[in-house]
Amino acid sequence: MFLIKTWRQTAFGAFGYLNFTKNGFIEHSKSFKPEDMQACVEGKNCIVTGANSGIGYATAEGLASRGATVYMVCRSKERGEAALSAIRSKTGNQNVHLEVCDLSSVNRIKSFASRISSNDMPVHILVNNAGLLENKRVTTSEGFELNFAVNVLGTYAMTELMLPLLEKAAPDARVITVSSGGMYTVPLTTDLQFSNENFDGVEQYARNKRVQVALTEKYAETYKNKGIGFYTMHPGWTDTPGVATSLPSFSERFAGKLRTSEEGADTIIWLALQPKEKLVAGAFYFDRAEAAKHLKFSATTGSHSMIDSIVNSLRSMAALPS
Repeated sequence: MFLIKTWRQTAFGAFGYLNFTKNGFIEHSKSFKPEDMQACVEGKNCIVTGANSGIGYATAEGLASRGATVYMVCRSKERGEAALSAIRSKTGNQNVHLEVCDLSSVNRIKSFASRISSNDMPVHILVNNAGLLENKRVTTSEGFELNFAVNVLGTYAMTELMLPLLEKAAPDARVITVSSGGMYTVPLTTDLQFSNENFDGVEQYARNKRVQVALTEKYAETYKNKGIGFYTMHPGWTDTPGVATSLPSFSERFAGKLRTSEEGADTIIWLALQPKEKLVAGAFYFDRAEAAKHLKFSATTGSHSMIDSIVNSLRSMAALPS
């Protein structure tokens, strides 16, 4: 096990250095097609979580600039209002709205879903961007480990509760979940809340991101005939407030080499704009192309068979009807 873990970390580090940095984006962007980003999404309703800064902000701005009606879901009302004002001013789009919701709380997500559902509007694009890397073990008021609560349980609850509204937008509805290349370092595990007493926030984050990828595969299979597309993506190593706070040594080491928030959001917006027939349901995307979900010789591929058990656990934890 030690050798496999060492190999995963080494392979991830080398692969990431060559591909996930700003230089990687510059190199990959040489094959980008400008026309892919010129679609107008006027009249489409988009929900972006964690939208007050970083990749979420850049995503909300990018969609708003193309005419979408955007609902920014933010934990902080103050920071959310500042971001809302900035996006409206910069894009000239007044159909941008703020929804305050703590995505570490299933109950508050349910309240948000109830408010949105009362409008009976179709949701064309749901971007599950909100994420967290907390290095210390923190337990939420609902009794869940904090990283898991935001990255997995919150993302799951949000997606489940938006499904009826997404179905209203079929066949063009899509869910885009912002995962991370960090998931390459771990297999899927049913130990969702990191029971080991020696808590490792970085490993827990990677585990969470692996769940997102496997869960998206499951959703894609379940809803393949319902007109909803499900995709995950990796934004690359991006210079965001979250990275600076959670991984200060990494942020300092790669100063000047990390991607901008706009570069990190590029593939999210690309996925939102492409005709669905051009995309692969359940796939993991990086820099506008389908990417592998497992590194060679990392022994993570077979672990995705656990997803049904995990889905059952998540449904129980979120207290959602069967």
